[in-house]
Amino acid sequence: MAAESFDLVVIGAGPGGYVAAIRAAQLGLRTACVELEEKLGGTCLRIGCIPSKALLESSERFAEARDHLSHHGVKVGQVELDLPAMLKRKDKVVHALTSGVASLFKKHHITRVHGRGRLAGPGKVLVEGPDGARELRAKHVIVATGSVPASLRGVTLDGDRIGTSTEALAYPEVPGHLVVIGAGYIGLEMGSVWRRLGAKVTVLEYLDRILPGMDGELAGLAHKAFKKQGLEFRLGARVTGAKPEGGGCLVQVEGQEPIACDRVLVSVGRRPATDDLGLDTVGIAPDPRGRIPVDEAWRTTAEGVYAIGDVIAGPMLAHKAMEEGVACVERIVTGYGHVNYQAIPGIVYTHPEVASVGETEEELQEDGVPYKKGVYPYIANGRARALDDTDGMVKLLAHAETDRLLGAHIIGARAGDLIAELAVAIEFGASAEDVARACHAHPTLAETVKEAALAVLGRPLHI
Repeated sequence: MAAESFDLVVIGAGPGGYVAAIRAAQLGLRTACVELEEKLGGTCLRIGCIPSKALLESSERFAEARDHLSHHGVKVGQVELDLPAMLKRKDKVVHALTSGVASLFKKHHITRVHGRGRLAGPGKVLVEGPDGARELRAKHVIVATGSVPASLRGVTLDGDRIGTSTEALAYPEVPGHLVVIGAGYIGLEMGSVWRRLGAKVTVLEYLDRILPGMDGELAGLAHKAFKKQGLEFRLGARVTGAKPEGGGCLVQVEGQEPIACDRVLVSVGRRPATDDLGLDTVGIAPDPRGRIPVDEAWRTTAEGVYAIGDVIAGPMLAHKAMEEGVACVERIVTGYGHVNYQAIPGIVYTHPEVASVGETEEELQEDGVPYKKGVYPYIANGRARALDDTDGMVKLLAHAETDRLLGAHIIGARAGDLIAELAVAIEFGASAEDVARACHAHPTLAETVKEAALAVLGRPLHI
């Protein structure tokens, strides 16, 4: 087997991997990207971010037509769900985007290698694929294999009745009763989809709150909003087992009666996909959580081997992996490359959306950082009134002495879009006054951001 030589080999074609490969090609590196799955794009494009957002959008439109359009003076007949058509649209969106990545690889002359890639010593990657084995050689190798759903002791996934978000993206019918284990991003998004489509949804969370890690005040408001939409929550619930039974499922909860349901979605987080990667062949030892240790330049302990995205520490977010992919490659080629981890937003694409960037109020209090807070409600915003979407608020946190923006937290319509302005502000070290003095078009939801910044300064104009 003759070895093929490249400047860079990327293992994994998810958001971090394929973006790293594209940036490397732009910078003149002869690049190969190894991907186990037939379609490029990783979990995010194939069975994660993109298909879930497609279903969230479709289900929200269905719920709006069924429950809310009459308030706008739009009368419709009986609204019916065509689930096969909805799922087909979701698949079409996924196909378009994964095909788009393949086209980008061709455009940039990136060699796509189909198969499972493993490190096999310094500068060597072995690939076992449908077309046989290939040996790739490169001075630089980036590990970007992403993550897989975490398991829960006592709960056996059967790929049908008891499954992960992958199965929840393609239920052939609306479950009568869906139990979601875990009240994080994924569980709440998929729970929202199936609740809108008619399922009874019970969310079981081990902690005493939903959305762990997000700002507590926003999480509390989100909890109230989701309960109003019909999601049932059981907090402090320790699931000890789940099994298929009689065409449905039975979920065991410590100290409570078993819950009978039709399907179970296990959404208790994700773990790095670092098994069977040949890390030992180059002397890399994962940490106890399976993550690959790296330095500030994403270098591992092995010369010429780098790691980005979900396989290293930090939030498991597609855009975080993308930023690391670009910065890592730029470090390799130019010696420069940086990611500001304080400016990486996180978004829950429910309705209302929940979005955060920077420090939470709890983190500032724990660290003893003096801060000022500004809050502005959606209900006082003209555009929100026109949209008939007035539930929500913007909350900004700035240093009490310097006024530098430290954190931003939004719950409400299009929060995921509004947070981008604040991520840029934090990236550039802006103050609350900088945001407040920037002209925001009227009438827009973005004015809520300006008003919250004014509130930090103690002088909001419209409350």
